[in-house]
Amino acid sequence: MSVTIHPSAVVAPGAQLGDGVRIGPFCVVASRVTIGEGTVLNAFVTVNDFVTIGSNCHIYEYTALGGDPQDHGYQGEESWVHIGNDNIIRENVTVSRATGMGAETVVGDGCFIMDGVHLAHNVRLGNYITIANKVGLSGFVTVGDYTVFGGMCGVHQFVRIGSYCMIGGMYRVVKDVPHYTLASGEPLRLTGLNSVGLKRAGFDGEKRKAIRAFYRELYRRDRRFTESLDEAKTRRDSYIPEIRRIIDFYEDSKRGVTFWARATGEED
Repeated sequence: MSVTIHPSAVVAPGAQLGDGVRIGPFCVVASRVTIGEGTVLNAFVTVNDFVTIGSNCHIYEYTALGGDPQDHGYQGEESWVHIGNDNIIRENVTVSRATGMGAETVVGDGCFIMDGVHLAHNVRLGNYITIANKVGLSGFVTVGDYTVFGGMCGVHQFVRIGSYCMIGGMYRVVKDVPHYTLASGEPLRLTGLNSVGLKRAGFDGEKRKAIRAFYRELYRRDRRFTESLDEAKTRRDSYIPEIRRIIDFYEDSKRGVTFWARATGEED
C-alpha cells in the first residue's frame, strides 16, 4: 500500500507517514509528526508538531491535535501528544499538548472519542475508553481502561477516574471515581457497581459479588469510612487483585473520592 494525500492538503517535509495512511482535503500536518500505518485523516484535520498517532486510527473533520496547552504555566517547552492504535476520533475534537518539558498528553488504544470532546494538557487515557459528545477533561486528568462517559460532562483538573466506570451525562466530576462504579447526580455520587460493564468485560459472578461485598463493607452505615478503609488495608493481602486495586486507588487519592449515594446492596 502507498500513502494517499489529497492535493489540497499541506503536509510538511519531515512528517513520517506509515504505509496506507490517507490524508483528506485541506488537512494540515506539521513536520514533527508521526502517523502509523492505515490511519485515515478526513477533511480539515490539523496535526501540529510533537504529535504521534498510532496505526489504524480514523480521525474525523475539524479535529485539532497537538495545540499549545491552555495553561498559564506553559512556557513554550517541547511537549507531546501520543495517540495509540485503533482509535476513532470524531469531529471537532481538540487534544492539547502537555505542560512541562518532555511531558505527554496520552490516548491509549481502541478509544472512541465523540464529537466536540476536549482533552486538556497532561490528560492520560487508558485503553478502550468511550467518551460521548462535548465532554471536557481538564488538565492532568487520568482515566482507566474501559470507562464510559455520558455526554456533556466536565471533569475537574487532577481528578482520577478508575477502570470500568460509567459517568452519567451532564454532570460535574470534581473528585476521584473509584474502579468498577457508576457515578451520576449533582453533586456527583456513586450509585452502584457497573455490573453491565463488568459482565461485558468477562468478570464472572463470583468476582462481581466480591467487589460489591467489599464496597458494602467499606461504606457501612455503623462506622466511619476511614475506619473501614484502615481495616481493609490491614487485610489487603487476603483480597482478590481487583479489590487490592480499589484499596490502592483510595490510598493514592489527592482530591478525595466520590462517595456513595446509597447502600450498595443491589444484586445482579
